[in-house]
Amino acid sequence: MEWFYNQPQARERFRWALRDSLDELLDGPRTGRWAYQHLTKTEKTYLGTAVEVNLTKEFDIDNGTDLDWSIAGRDIDCKFSKDLGGWEIPMEMYLCADHGERSGRADHVAVLTWMNDDTSQWAAGIVRITDERLRWRQERGANGDRVRAYNRDNKRKPDSSAKSEVYWLWGGLQTDLPTNLLLHLDAEARERILTASLQRRDSSGQQRLNQLFREVRDRIIGRQTVLTVGQQDDPPKRARDARIHLRPDGIIVLGHQGSHPHIARALELPVPIKGEWISTRLVPVSSDDARPKFSLDGQFWARAREDELHLEPDPAPDLPYTRKIDGQNGPGDLTS
Repeated sequence: MEWFYNQPQARERFRWALRDSLDELLDGPRTGRWAYQHLTKTEKTYLGTAVEVNLTKEFDIDNGTDLDWSIAGRDIDCKFSKDLGGWEIPMEMYLCADHGERSGRADHVAVLTWMNDDTSQWAAGIVRITDERLRWRQERGANGDRVRAYNRDNKRKPDSSAKSEVYWLWGGLQTDLPTNLLLHLDAEARERILTASLQRRDSSGQQRLNQLFREVRDRIIGRQTVLTVGQQDDPPKRARDARIHLRPDGIIVLGHQGSHPHIARALELPVPIKGEWISTRLVPVSSDDARPKFSLDGQFWARAREDELHLEPDPAPDLPYTRKIDGQNGPGDLTS
């Protein structure tokens, strides 16, 4: 456990490794899929391998002698389950006289991982596997002997009583698996986004991306969502093109470069980092309007209030992308 805690930004890197593992299997840019339920049975089985591979790469973990990993000189296995508590433990993980040659050389440590994209929850725990910490069952018949509860692959799940023996990293159940934006969108909004090109008789993904930025305003949109919706290469170009398409609707799309972070801060929006975008609907306002705003070429702009969204939009300004921001009030400068 100390090893993970000693890794820089370990918790952040761990949760993103889980996110990336699922996104890799969904393969949204090629398939358009956005939910775990869209995976095939074979792909769902492979998810545990993807988690192990991504954690191995993220933390540069060495291969073990008998098990997946070697950490601090110890063989350690990485296990994933889509069901909390459903990890399947092979015989080589623990000592058992009844296993013969298939018994492990020791009671090994396992890193148990789990995530649920529907609830944005995840967890990672560490436990030493022992024969007694795995499931047993009462044998049918007169004797009713207690026997090991193997599945057809000769693996066993942790016993429910072993939960107290698990050391849960970072305090236990986590609730901030990086958000799958499409999954958690309102179903009707998601349908409008994904069918936008059909509605406009346009086979390209640009119409879907335009609709994405119309529907999802004032919140960060990540690269994976842009790729999945557009199903095209070069998402930065598609986002730049969306800016042109949406200006007549009063909508701007901000990225991570040039004047865009300054504008996001001035409007009190989340500030995009590389691979992120955020859109918002603007309205022209006077200099004495109290809401967060910025000025460009003598005109102040603010985010539209709810009661202004139904009004005929004023075309959004053509935002400077690389113009130097120096905080002065001269012509052409941006000020908040």
